[in-house]
Amino acid sequence: MFPEHRELISRLKTSDHHFAKLFDKHNALDQKVQNMESGTEPGTHAEIESLKKEKLLIKDQIYAILKKAGAA
Repeated sequence: MFPEHRELISRLKTSDHHFAKLFDKHNALDQKVQNMESGTEPGTHAEIESLKKEKLLIKDQIYAILKKAGAA
């Protein structure tokens, strides 16, 4: 996610607790969706779609933080 911001992400993960929590939550949701889609974890289509929407909202928040931090 956002490979062009790899250095900034690394820096924010260690200096910004809120950013680190968002980043970890996004990764956890991504893993859960992958597990549900592959069948290793139970989940309905509606549950998967709901998790994807939550993941997208978090990604938008992460991007907003990256944009703000990059402009500083």
